[in-house]
Amino acid sequence: MDIHHDRTVKSQDIFLLLKLISLEQNPRAANDSVSAAPTISPPSLSERWQDWDKDEASDLFEGPVEPQASEPDPYSVRALANATGVSKSEVSNILSRCYANGLAKLQRNGTPSTNRKGLEEFLVYGIKYVFPAKTLALTRGIATGLTAPVFGGELRAPSDQTPVWADPKGATSGPAVEPLYKTVPLAVRKDQTLYIFLALVDSIRLGLPREKNLAVHKLQELLKN
Repeated sequence: MDIHHDRTVKSQDIFLLLKLISLEQNPRAANDSVSAAPTISPPSLSERWQDWDKDEASDLFEGPVEPQASEPDPYSVRALANATGVSKSEVSNILSRCYANGLAKLQRNGTPSTNRKGLEEFLVYGIKYVFPAKTLALTRGIATGLTAPVFGGELRAPSDQTPVWADPKGATSGPAVEPLYKTVPLAVRKDQTLYIFLALVDSIRLGLPREKNLAVHKLQELLKN
């Protein structure tokens, strides 16, 4: 074991790496207080992608969150913590781990950037074994997977079979799936592109053949942008 760096991948690392890609693809969203439309365009992308009650108070992370307007750099530790709900200390730990294991790099301008090819390989071939998803009891929440409304109904699940991230403000009932990190349901409300990525990753984690293969194809196309 390297005593200088912890190279072990944690689920929140994937969450933050996908957020970095979202920022690269949607720079306008970094400075907006409302959700920005993604520059990527999955087939049949629905205009009604927000699978929750639109209540601004419900979109706040627990604990103190500094206003994003006070931090002009969307890639700073503080801004990334605000955008994801991950603590500043853990954002720093995530970046250190990902620099050490090669899933991220520091660009010349000091901005962290995801190694998209490396992340793609991990998501396609490894995540379902390292961070498998299991469906639990029916609950109310935000739909995930390829049957989420963010994909415009391209695939439909049987009644009450759409997997969800448990959330009392969610608009869908279905079997609960534990997200990669506890703040995912709140983070996706501000970032449609992040929602798309995390829903695709959940389809891979769940491992149903039809959905998994389609999710892999979509993910690979989106990571090229």
